[in-house]
Amino acid sequence: MSSPVKKIGRCLCGKVEVTANAVNLDVHACHCSMCQLWNGGPTMSVHCGTEVLFSNEENISVYKSCSWAELGFCKNCGSHLFYKAIESGEYIIQAGTFDSADEFVLNQQLFIDEKPSYYSFANKTDNLTGEEVFAQYAPKEE
Repeated sequence: MSSPVKKIGRCLCGKVEVTANAVNLDVHACHCSMCQLWNGGPTMSVHCGTEVLFSNEENISVYKSCSWAELGFCKNCGSHLFYKAIESGEYIIQAGTFDSADEFVLNQQLFIDEKPSYYSFANKTDNLTGEEVFAQYAPKEE
């Protein structure tokens, strides 16, 4: 795992800017059915912790996608901005949102069991099934 860095990014129209103070440079590709519906393909994103600031928040619309997470996007251009874990407040932000991405490394694929057969990545990655993702990341029931 890489050391977190500060990064700045924006949506397509520029009305929303994001400053993330603890961006993990390890990119994961999520192939779950929700990401496929939201993006038309896999989501390529990075963990950014909770120290995330957005400019012009009135331009952000949030959709509660499930009981533990919400999705954020720009109301003006529709750019997908983030997946946010409700309980922890952690942001997972689309890698392409950030201005410089040369340091990013694709090293993990999530919900590999839901990946369509019409594409594959050449990168050697850790691959987790949906069951493995939930075992590792899902909020624990009390």
